[in-house]
Amino acid sequence: MSTHAKRERLLLADLLEAEGPDAPTLCEGWNTRDLAAHVVVRERRADAAGGLLIKQLAPRLERVMAEFAAKPYEELIQLIRTGPPRFSPFALKQIDEASNTVEFYVHTEDVRRARPDWTPRALDPVFQDTLWSRLERTARLVGRGAPTGLVLRRPDGQTVVAHKGTPVVTVTGEPSELLIFACGRQNVAAVELDGDKEAIARLHETKQLGL
Repeated sequence: MSTHAKRERLLLADLLEAEGPDAPTLCEGWNTRDLAAHVVVRERRADAAGGLLIKQLAPRLERVMAEFAAKPYEELIQLIRTGPPRFSPFALKQIDEASNTVEFYVHTEDVRRARPDWTPRALDPVFQDTLWSRLERTARLVGRGAPTGLVLRRPDGQTVVAHKGTPVVTVTGEPSELLIFACGRQNVAAVELDGDKEAIARLHETKQLGL
């Protein structure tokens, strides 16, 4: 596994273990046990994980998720730590880096930021650049449901258009925070929004951001 993906994987596993199986998360309707089951199923049950994208497969995904959520919590944590089996596409270094770095970062924040006393993590510049690169490639996808024009901007002025339209709202912050915002966690992202007040309110309220 690649450096960033491996680090975020272990951070997520440690945090889930420390919080226990019944702690809240930012994933609507999920506690930490549900989130752990999701991570395991995504990597280990490709036959069911397709339900994340294909509605017709959603019932199967729900059944498999329930089966894994019923397992001992410690077993789920260990499965996350050890990573995918050899036959999983996620076992390939390139796919692990491309697919799991953001996945594990966001889910770690889903647990951290569900607590009232959370503070943004201090991330190194290399990791921030990695997250920005991912955001540049996926901005149009995650921003497709925005009710306004949406521009994401780093403090150094680099920008990416997540959604074309008017009025335009410009969201400024570190790549890690822009990613949290673009993935539908608008209310917990440490960012600044500039634009029409009504448009900003609509953007904050929408549940259509993210994958």
